[in-house]
Amino acid sequence: MTKRQVSARDVAELAGVSRTAVSRAFTPGASVSPETRQKIETAAETLGYQVNHLARGLITARTGLVALICAELNTPYRAALLAALSDRLQAAGKVGLLINTDRSDASVARALRQAIAYRTDAAIVLSGMPGSSLAETCLRNGMRLVLINRDEERPGSLLIRVDDADAGRQAFAALTAAGCTRLALVNSLAGTASLEDRARGFARAAAEAGVEIVESAVGQTSYQTGLDLGTRLLTRPAPPDGIFCTTDLLACGVMDAARTRLRLDVPGDVSVIGFDDIPQAGWESYALTTFRQPVDDIADAAVASLDTETDGTPQRVVLPTRLIWRASIRR
Repeated sequence: MTKRQVSARDVAELAGVSRTAVSRAFTPGASVSPETRQKIETAAETLGYQVNHLARGLITARTGLVALICAELNTPYRAALLAALSDRLQAAGKVGLLINTDRSDASVARALRQAIAYRTDAAIVLSGMPGSSLAETCLRNGMRLVLINRDEERPGSLLIRVDDADAGRQAFAALTAAGCTRLALVNSLAGTASLEDRARGFARAAAEAGVEIVESAVGQTSYQTGLDLGTRLLTRPAPPDGIFCTTDLLACGVMDAARTRLRLDVPGDVSVIGFDDIPQAGWESYALTTFRQPVDDIADAAVASLDTETDGTPQRVVLPTRLIWRASIRR
């Protein structure tokens, strides 16, 4: 036999107060006397009562649920960003609802429709890109839409971007300042806005300086891709002596190709710069010079925007990155 859940009415009867008083006691900011609150909390503890936020959401039209739409959950950067977002959401009294997707826009569209069906207050999109019509549907349903490192704005959305192109320009400057003359760019075929902007910034800086670079891009954004591309590049007749990798996973693969497969010295024979500053970048075995993603700033901006009103005009936040100097580049 299924046991009946304890209700607010049960708490009110045990505490000797009204049902409305119980509601006020569990509503942040609501007025209730200390004596009445104590009675209600004691009764709730005795009965094991918990507020049904989903039921309350049907009345207030605010569930406190926020969809986190993301692919590649196992990558270090994604994991760090999801952890930061979850922490901020919990501190704000909200609950994250993780929806795992692939990178396709169609998968993100399905995830957003799920979020609408569950009446989430907002959706934070870390992968893929929803269509404009679906973004407008979110807006009409009162759902806030936050896009992190996406390539376009959408109606009523907040777009949070990192200045990836500037990082690419800084990478070129750092490698040339280190005395590197044969430069290469290592990228994947993921085609995300962030990766492409980093590559574009590096290539443009080289073109403006009149420096020819070798650009290589294959496969997924993974360690294995970096290992394969590093082996290919460093066995060329004139191998590069300076390589910018658009992520740290790629850079770690390139470094292991140089040191383990080809017995080259990093940074003596080749300098390497990555991007993300994942935990592995700080390991002594890599000591990778890299650009640090402003994970905390991204999470702060995303969660702070959830309770703000929007008139449908897209908003944009662009955050800087910081070059973290370690031992993978010649000083």
